[in-house]
Amino acid sequence: MNDTVSESVVARPGVFSLVIRSKAALYAAWIPLLRGGGIFLPSNREHRLGEEVIVLLSLLDDPAKISLQGHVAWINPAHTAGNRPQGIGIQLVDSEQCRDFRKKVEGLLAGALQSSRPTHTI
Repeated sequence: MNDTVSESVVARPGVFSLVIRSKAALYAAWIPLLRGGGIFLPSNREHRLGEEVIVLLSLLDDPAKISLQGHVAWINPAHTAGNRPQGIGIQLVDSEQCRDFRKKVEGLLAGALQSSRPTHTI
């Protein structure tokens, strides 16, 4: 009989706070190419693709914080080409709250989504 107990370690999601104060900053952070949408999160911590993340977001002048859940789908390491900031791209999960957030962002950015201006990720 084996007395060794195997425990699986369940990683808790990282929780981050993000404040976006302008439409220009929202445009730079929004990642429409990810299925369900995504948001760039500046971070100098080490991350892994697929890592679960929760973002508490303050958007423009809205006093209510938006809680978004997602997974790391993009990593900008330090000293990224194009002077892009270090951080991670979060692919939002398919939930009602994230779908509502995507609609809100798409409404706020309307015609700007077709722009060729650079963002924090591409």
